[in-house]
Amino acid sequence: MPKRTIIIAAIAIILALAAIFTSGFGLWSGDDAQAEFYGNVDIREVDLAFEQSGRITEMNFDEGQRVEKGAVMAVIDQQSLSDDLRAAQARLTSAQAQLVKSRNGNRPQEIAAAAAQVEQARAQLRQARAAFERRRGLVASGAVSRAQLEQSREAFEVAQAAVNSATQQLSLLRAGSRREDIAANAAAVEQAKADVAQARTRLSEGQLVAPSGGIILSRVQEPGAIVSPGATIYTLTIDKPVYIRAYAPEPQLGLLAPGSKVNIKTDSSDKIYHGTIGYVSPSAEFTPKTVQTEDLRADLVYRFRVIVQDPDDGLRQGQPVTVMVKRSERQIQASDE
Repeated sequence: MPKRTIIIAAIAIILALAAIFTSGFGLWSGDDAQAEFYGNVDIREVDLAFEQSGRITEMNFDEGQRVEKGAVMAVIDQQSLSDDLRAAQARLTSAQAQLVKSRNGNRPQEIAAAAAQVEQARAQLRQARAAFERRRGLVASGAVSRAQLEQSREAFEVAQAAVNSATQQLSLLRAGSRREDIAANAAAVEQAKADVAQARTRLSEGQLVAPSGGIILSRVQEPGAIVSPGATIYTLTIDKPVYIRAYAPEPQLGLLAPGSKVNIKTDSSDKIYHGTIGYVSPSAEFTPKTVQTEDLRADLVYRFRVIVQDPDDGLRQGQPVTVMVKRSERQIQASDE
């Protein structure tokens, strides 16, 4: 075979291979079937704090540990909070007893005692009246002085007042408590119940409970520290569900629709994750500098969120990712035109 023929054949083979591996020197590409967008795994953090002040007695998790929703992460001294609850419960018991007493009225023994007081006062009144009448008849003969008569008159009037007072007291006992007093006692019971509920709430707030599952990013305090309400104890990163925050230029908004399926890849692995577009922002914004795009960073883009369906430890918060969205046949034809 002539040398020239061999050289031409070799060049042809090289060009064919180059065309295959360079997608026709850039004239055609299988990537036309999908569009790529750039973003990051969404970072969601929450600073956890007590709503009560006190001394920390327990810190149950360290940095890097996973926490399940509802887990008790830390505890402050419960003694004073428990004492407040017992005091509130005692006040409630007292208020309830007072309400029962006012509703039930006075005991028969109390009414009987008041009736006896009335009879005793009436007996004393009869004696005082008899003494006054007797002395009044003796004044004319001089056997009784005017001063003695006035003393008998005063004793008679005091006895009359005592009978009236005892009679009114008996009437009050028989009538029982006033409606206003019963209402006031009922209100006192409700107030005591509210105090007990508030004391229970304060006691429960003495435990720091994980609001959701996640990973401990930082442990700020240690046992023995005295903290005030709102002071950060832990910083928790929320990793379920996993969200991707990505950005798309305006010409490609037609590829994005809530509910659409997408693929996700990272720079650190060949694994392809699957997700669903959950939200597309209605307003444009400047591309964040943490997101690398083929256009200038200052270009206006639209943010959209992807919910990852099969997350694992390969996706870390803040990690850059590429979101791949499949084009429809009509979109491919439109881009070719």
